[in-house]
Amino acid sequence: MVSVVRHRVPFYETDGMRIVHHANYVNYLEIARVTWMDEHDRPYREYVAEGLHFATTRVEVDYHRSAIFDDVIKITTWMEWVRGASLRMAYDIRRGDEVLVMAATEHAMVDLEGRPRRIPKERRELLRKRSLSYLESNP
Repeated sequence: MVSVVRHRVPFYETDGMRIVHHANYVNYLEIARVTWMDEHDRPYREYVAEGLHFATTRVEVDYHRSAIFDDVIKITTWMEWVRGASLRMAYDIRRGDEVLVMAATEHAMVDLEGRPRRIPKERRELLRKRSLSYLESNP
C-alpha cells in the first residue's frame, strides 16, 4: 500500500540558485509519512492522544537530482517493515518520471517520556499486512 503526496516547491524552500535546500527533503518525508499513516493505519494524532509517538531514529537520503522552484514533485511512500517497537518507511521523490531522491526513515514508538514502547499488537499486525516492497512491485 502506497500513499502519494504532490507538492509544488515554493521559493522559500530553495537556496540562492532556486534549488531545493537538501534539508527540506526530510520535511517532505515527514509530510508523506503522516499522510501514509492517515490513509493506511490511523491518524497520527490518535497515537499522540494516547501519549505515543514514533520517534525518528534513522534517516537515509540518496540525492539523484535537484528539485527547483516551482517544480511539482511527487512523494511516494510505503512501509518496508514493522517490528515490536519500530518500523521503517521508504520513499521516492520524483519530478514526472525522473527520480530525484530515494529515502528511508526508521522510527521507534516511545511514550511521552521518550521511553520505548511496543506498538500495540493489533496496530502492529495491521501494519505488517500493509507493508510491502514497493520497489519489487514497481521496478
